[in-house]
Amino acid sequence: MRLTTTTTLVTASARSRRGRIVSLWPIAFAVGMLIVLFVIPTLSGRSVTIFSVYNSLQSYAALGLVALALGLTMIIGEFDLSVVGTYALGGMIAVKLGGENPIYGALAALVVCGAFGALQGFLVARFAVNSMAVTLAGYLVALGATGTIGDNRSQPYANFDVTGALNSPFLGVFSLRSGIAIVVIAALAALFLATPLGRDLRATGGGRRASRTAGVRVTPIVIGTFATSGMLAALGGTLQSYGVATAASNPGLSPLIFAVTAALLGGIALTGGRGTPVGIAAGALGLCFLSQLFTDMVSPQYVTSLVTGTLLVIVTVFATPVVLRNLARARQVRTRQSAA
Repeated sequence: MRLTTTTTLVTASARSRRGRIVSLWPIAFAVGMLIVLFVIPTLSGRSVTIFSVYNSLQSYAALGLVALALGLTMIIGEFDLSVVGTYALGGMIAVKLGGENPIYGALAALVVCGAFGALQGFLVARFAVNSMAVTLAGYLVALGATGTIGDNRSQPYANFDVTGALNSPFLGVFSLRSGIAIVVIAALAALFLATPLGRDLRATGGGRRASRTAGVRVTPIVIGTFATSGMLAALGGTLQSYGVATAASNPGLSPLIFAVTAALLGGIALTGGRGTPVGIAAGALGLCFLSQLFTDMVSPQYVTSLVTGTLLVIVTVFATPVVLRNLARARQVRTRQSAA
């Protein structure tokens, strides 16, 4: 009996250590990339300033929100491919309707894309349809709607006062654009940690049947998560369009690639049931620092893709339960040998 209890405690302790490793990795990655952003250019004889951090946070204002939008759906075991579509659609609606009143344009974008996301969530939850199929269709519909509204070309935003206000730096590295994104991400992270919402999202991703048995309202969770995903992506598109005074009809797949990479670097499991907004945000921030490093170093695109892809493979492999269990066993063996 005592041996069984001891074994259980050791197993629980190992799981706890694995959880801490996974949760701390994204923060370590973001801090490490910030250090690298200053160290590598200096070693290469290039000048680097605080403006590089400002540029990184400007990118983070849009792409960090898209990464969080996708990451939340991954936590519940789904995958929202439509985030690129709602990112573009939100930006286009905001530019078209927010010429004189940017808040009105932004609210319209959030409402439309939130309702669009909720509809996708309803289809996934109510009819048990694969989310990738539904959101791929959603991506095409949203992109088509964006092209229709924008006459299939980029649309300028003439309110340059808003653009200037959003991009005006304060405290050296921040702007109103990045500040809005950081506040929204921090609010969601606090909600995730301080309420049962985070537990329910992870439980939904870990298993729908078991979650329902435990009293989790799975259908509202799925619908609400997709609605939130749509609004976050729309907000990212709105900030980007207002910030550069242009709404793109087709942003390409770069925002989606960034979002997937940031979510995985942030500790999100493809199988669902694991991860936090803090991890996603840290993964996205580290990735923005890494991208800015390549910009400062004037690196060709293939180098950027090669390094980012290699990093993603390494992190994904080492974050798997099998590898983490093996590392935990190796530490236990070393601890016993040291004690002996």
